[in-house]
Amino acid sequence: MDAVDESLETIALQLSRLHRIRERTAAQMAALTRDGVDLAAFGLLFHLACHGPMRSGALAAALHSDASTVSRQVAQLVARELVVRQADPEDGRATVLVVTEEGHATVELMRKRRAENMGRVMADWPPRQRAEFAALLRQFVDDYERKKPDLLAAMRTAWGAETTGTEKVS
Repeated sequence: MDAVDESLETIALQLSRLHRIRERTAAQMAALTRDGVDLAAFGLLFHLACHGPMRSGALAAALHSDASTVSRQVAQLVARELVVRQADPEDGRATVLVVTEEGHATVELMRKRRAENMGRVMADWPPRQRAEFAALLRQFVDDYERKKPDLLAAMRTAWGAETTGTEKVS
């Protein structure tokens, strides 16, 4: 294996390792919550807080998620009064999801905690390395998201599998 292939293999293995660690951490954190809200639902809350009100279908598309999963998670956020459904100003028959004041406060608290946790993980990193890592990670995620349709098409060809476009690609 040449150096380029070796670095790609290392990246793939470390991303898989990070994914497993995050899944275990999410399961452990879910056990601590008493209100029945999936941690994944908070991703929806963050997206709505950043991008403003939108329909449930648009939210599912933006997050590359299944509409039924988003519907279940939105129901949890609505029950917690972190999100409300309001008439869509463009089409009164439809509804948009809007973050409440409590929802915005929750987002800010979670951002603060997330920054504190990242600070703990990267406490020994010099600021320059943090900035470089942030830039490279953003570039990687942007490229991955942009090239996801091509990745799925290549997998369909290689595996002969029918996919819907909402599958997770690790």
